[in-house]
Amino acid sequence: MILLGGVCGTVILWETRWYAGAMVGFSVGHFFLFCNVFRIERKPELIWAAVFVMLGVLTVFTGFPGWAVTFGGSAMLSAVLIGLEMRKPGYHGVGWRVANPGLKEWWEARSTSKRGPGIAT
Repeated sequence: MILLGGVCGTVILWETRWYAGAMVGFSVGHFFLFCNVFRIERKPELIWAAVFVMLGVLTVFTGFPGWAVTFGGSAMLSAVLIGLEMRKPGYHGVGWRVANPGLKEWWEARSTSKRGPGIAT
């Protein structure tokens, strides 16, 4: 529903102000990437959102830094945050078998340490 609403919002807003539609589409696209594809943790997700909103608001009201910087810089920040996430021992998004071949062992060690004595496995 979120993706469908985002697509509709993008199309509707694009017709009146292209940048408003682009901001909605870019945000919804990143929501999908961060939550479903790369499974980014909450803090980096919020950092990305704060930077994107700040750049967007500045560009709308002052014309600076401009749409190229707003979208380009946010895309670069996305790449950095995804790269950092993929280096974490608990990374379990797309490509985890290549990026994090030790995930199964990490998960088992983490799960076992949280079980107390006497709890069946």
